[in-house]
Amino acid sequence: MLRGLEIRDMLIIDRLELQFQPGLNVLTGETGAGKSILLDSLGFVLGWRGRAELVRQGAEQGEVTATFDLAEDHAARAVLTEAGLPAGDELILRRVNFPDGRKTAYVNDRRCSGDVLRALSDTLVELHGQHDDRGLLNPRGHRVLLDDYAGLGGQIATTRSAWRALQETRKALARAEADLNAIRAEEEFLRHAVGEMDKLNPAPGEEAELDARRRMMQASERIGTDIAKAFSAMGNTGAEGLLGDALRWLDDVADKADGRLDAPIAALGRALVELGEAQSGVEACIDALAFNPSELEEAEERLFAIRALARKHNVLPDDLGTFAEELRGKLLALDRGASGINDLRIAVSGAEADYDREAAHLTQARQEAAGRLDAAMAAELAPLKMERAVFATLVTEDSAGPEGRDAVAFTVATNPGAPSGPLNKIASGGELSRFLLALKVCLTSGTSGLTLIFDEIDRGVGGATADAVGRRLAALADEAQVLVVTHSPQVAALGGHHWRVEKQVIENMTTSTVVSLSAEMRVDEIARMLSGDTVTDTARAAARTLLAG
Repeated sequence: MLRGLEIRDMLIIDRLELQFQPGLNVLTGETGAGKSILLDSLGFVLGWRGRAELVRQGAEQGEVTATFDLAEDHAARAVLTEAGLPAGDELILRRVNFPDGRKTAYVNDRRCSGDVLRALSDTLVELHGQHDDRGLLNPRGHRVLLDDYAGLGGQIATTRSAWRALQETRKALARAEADLNAIRAEEEFLRHAVGEMDKLNPAPGEEAELDARRRMMQASERIGTDIAKAFSAMGNTGAEGLLGDALRWLDDVADKADGRLDAPIAALGRALVELGEAQSGVEACIDALAFNPSELEEAEERLFAIRALARKHNVLPDDLGTFAEELRGKLLALDRGASGINDLRIAVSGAEADYDREAAHLTQARQEAAGRLDAAMAAELAPLKMERAVFATLVTEDSAGPEGRDAVAFTVATNPGAPSGPLNKIASGGELSRFLLALKVCLTSGTSGLTLIFDEIDRGVGGATADAVGRRLAALADEAQVLVVTHSPQVAALGGHHWRVEKQVIENMTTSTVVSLSAEMRVDEIARMLSGDTVTDTARAAARTLLAG
């Protein structure tokens, strides 16, 4: 419930404090007195988008504070918790506006964003006027209103989930088909390239080994003769024989040399050992250099084939094996692609069935809710002297989307047999006011903790019809706090609490103020509303009759 509203330096309001009450609160006053400024100021503190320039001329800043009482289960508490703001039995919203357009908002003395204010306002206040700007006259918002009325949030969340799953599987299928088509476009190349790779079957490091072997074979003829001569020079007819003879001769006379030959004999022995190792190494070299002339040709052909294949695919020779595996992987994907795409198509069909089922459930729920809303509207229109009018909620098929495949439109027929159509196209001004009042009552039934604000909802009606509107507002106020800005004396007379908005000029400065009316002051105000500027005793008597009910 809105308990208090404090306004400072906003438009033509200097300072104003209002203490609202439960039940039906009415605000009256002459046209231009500043009633709309009160609503603009309330909308400002609630974060609604409105006038850009609100600061009173000459003031450093404008400020609006709204105080609400919150029940234990009020929906605003969840918004506060999600925003990390303190939540108690009292909620204080404060917003400051500066002449340069800057705005600062506070919730329970904690800074917050305009988005948080707007989220809170959805749980605190419903504002409605004849020229409704919150969705009643806009067919694009009718489905949301019907869904809220029916409490379909859970079903909508399930349908959204099914829609997301369907979109994801469709995207996966499209990607798989695109990838498969891309691979198919190069299938001939892939199979030819893999065939070349498999035929050559190069091994890592093979190119370097072939190159070294080729170089050795090319050089073997040039160095082979010298190596053979060296091997012969080290043999029995060469160094080995001479060293052996020298060692034998020295051994024969060593005992007669008083040990002077021991060291030379040992050195010759070591020399013979080293010579043997040298002979073994040279012999191994000779064996390695020995090759069949066709080997060189074969090595060169394979070496050149490996290098040519590497250049063809722009990879290093040692990477040919890895590259071949990549190509084989693409071919495997191609061979398996049809099977994988078939699986994805089955998944898409399953997701479509899931979505269709949830969308159908949602459609059925909306159609049932539409019937309940139409019945509720019929019950509401009768007391408003529109018992012959017909309100119908049309649920028609629309393109599929995350919230089902339904379009919803509120239509009316004001007289039996008359064609039905959109609210704002068919109904006259007075009829429209009553339709919208009834619709607002139906859509907000069961919603606790809301303050309902009606801005001249009675425009275009008078007499008994205005009295019917006022009585419906008064009945509504038994369940919720209702604020009504009205020019209708019949409506004003039914208010439980009455304020008059006045405009005055002091020292060439125009200001607007609000006066809480006593019982006698209410008589004069309603008399003014009945008779105009000149209040007569007859008008006062009529006012007392209205107040008496």
